[in-house]
Amino acid sequence: MITGGWLIVIFLIAIAILLITIIKFKVNAFIALLVTTIGTGLMVRMPVSDISKVIGNGFGNTLGSIGVIIGLGVMLGRFLYESGGIEVIADTFLKKFNGSKSRIAVAMAGFITGIPVFGDVVHIMYAPMVRVISKKTKVSIVSLCCATVCATVATGAMVIPTPNPMAVAENLHLDYGVFFLYAALAGLFGTLVGGLGYGRFLDWQDRKNHHEYAFEDIEDFEKESETSAAGRKVPGFGVAVSILMVPIMLILLGSFGPMILPEGGTIIKILNFIGDKNIAMLIGVIYAALVSLPYLQKPVGDVMNDAAGQVGLVLLITGSGGAFGKMLQSTGIADYIATSLSQFHIPVLVLCFIIAQILRCAQGSTGVALITTSSMFAPLIAASGISPVLCGIAICAGGIGLSLPNDSGFWAINRFYKISVEDTIRAWTIGGFVTGVAALVFVCILSLFQTHLPGLL
Repeated sequence: MITGGWLIVIFLIAIAILLITIIKFKVNAFIALLVTTIGTGLMVRMPVSDISKVIGNGFGNTLGSIGVIIGLGVMLGRFLYESGGIEVIADTFLKKFNGSKSRIAVAMAGFITGIPVFGDVVHIMYAPMVRVISKKTKVSIVSLCCATVCATVATGAMVIPTPNPMAVAENLHLDYGVFFLYAALAGLFGTLVGGLGYGRFLDWQDRKNHHEYAFEDIEDFEKESETSAAGRKVPGFGVAVSILMVPIMLILLGSFGPMILPEGGTIIKILNFIGDKNIAMLIGVIYAALVSLPYLQKPVGDVMNDAAGQVGLVLLITGSGGAFGKMLQSTGIADYIATSLSQFHIPVLVLCFIIAQILRCAQGSTGVALITTSSMFAPLIAASGISPVLCGIAICAGGIGLSLPNDSGFWAINRFYKISVEDTIRAWTIGGFVTGVAALVFVCILSLFQTHLPGLL
């Protein structure tokens, strides 16, 4: 097989193939990743029989380790959605933070519901409500949109059990509980700076420029909401949040319990079992089904079937991303790139962020960017002396910002919030970038204390 400097050339060609197939020819990311993986193997002159084995191993190993938790995570989010829990969480925050503080309410609601629920679902649910709030409070719709979407993407791209950070955690062999804790803190800091701080600046900017927005269709939504709310039974805030928190708390107990309790005891064995990511998520889904039952408008089986249909493509893309990562490792490309980049003395955390950001910006998919970057940099991270947990969060932070029109999420936000392309760039593209950079800064600060903070080394 080919070795040396040509490996970087082949890698650049592979990335070009990936970008062209996704952007130019609009090929689904699953097929694009498989084509790129095969092309990479052929270019390095790997035996054809080995190419198929690498793809099978990479695909199978990735889904074998995180496929169950991704499927269960989508089901968990579906129960939260179908039971009305998303609306309850949003309404509760809006009652506590109304008027000029409504930006805080939509950000906190987006931050919490962005963990188990797909971003597009959150946007569909929240966009009409955010527009009503903007009309009533006179707070800029772009500002409120920024707060909502930045908070949602912060957890969606960084916090397990969403699929993309799950793939990063698996590629870097991270402890899920530790990764969740520090990623959630970094995501919260990013939300405070990007969603709230920068969002406040957008509101000031619109007021200064006397920028007004039209809300002609709001009256119909308000009437529909009042009719729906009057005739539907929904869970309380505590129940809605518990659907999310039960599996998370179990995973945290499984991660941090052994650090506190004596080794070898029965309690440790129990915590290790119920704190396993798959068992914790299964318990969480069973709990979600039971507590959601009085509030569902369709049978539990139908809710699970809807979730299964939703998760199929996610699993395919995640698995093909794992296959591409395995090809980069098997051909020596990942090791060679890691060794070459280390000679430039760029801080590893910054490098992880930059590469993920470039890939995210270039082809539009957060998942492809995070899976590719974490697979490529796994050897460098292992040898760097920097906490792999912090490196994983830096990669996830790089997958947040600079969403351009080549990203379907860009148009989803533009359409659902009914704002112009220019305002979408202000709220989503730049807002996401500020959020990601803020999360990176937070991670860099944590790295100064990595030897003293639990679980980082």
